Amino acid sequence: MFMRRLTPEDAPTFQALRLAALQETPIAFGSSFEEEKNLSLSSIESQLAFRFDRGIFGAFENNELIGLAALGRENLKNFAHKAFIWGMYVKPEHRSKGIARSLLNETLSLASSIPEILQVNLSVNASNTVAVRLYESSGFKVFGREPCALFINNELHDEIHMQFRFTDSRTLTPHI
Repeated sequence: MFMRRLTPEDAPTFQALRLAALQETPIAFGSSFEEEKNLSLSSIESQLAFRFDRGIFGAFENNELIGLAALGRENLKNFAHKAFIWGMYVKPEHRSKGIARSLLNETLSLASSIPEILQVNLSVNASNTVAVRLYESSGFKVFGREPCALFINNELHDEIHMQFRFTDSRTLTPHI
């Protein structure tokens, strides 16, 4: 297994795995299959274009994309000290092998390479105790719980909001 940052050339593979994730585990995502199924490849290529302060990482086994995790960044000046994890997913047959932890480490490594990023946030379905444990064991702390955050298939789901903070020695002057 190996990991790398995805590029625009990965758009078809990324889209296929992302759509599979949205169908297989809809309660794990804020987006839905219906919202993403008709996205154009050019829009996905744009999403995968290189940006120094954000990126989507893939885990591969035998050149097959088996897992994803992404680091996003807040754009507004007053929020630019924050990044966020989104889109974490590992194919069911590849779970419990440390792939999610490796993907998470890739996103945190990218975030730590940007001195202006002081914290990384994420949201996770409160019923996903395996994911919550992974994030807690990686240094994320719960800072809130949003009741009824998601309404999926006529069911309400709570979300847990978590934060990873870098050391106080980082600069407080965000670069945009």
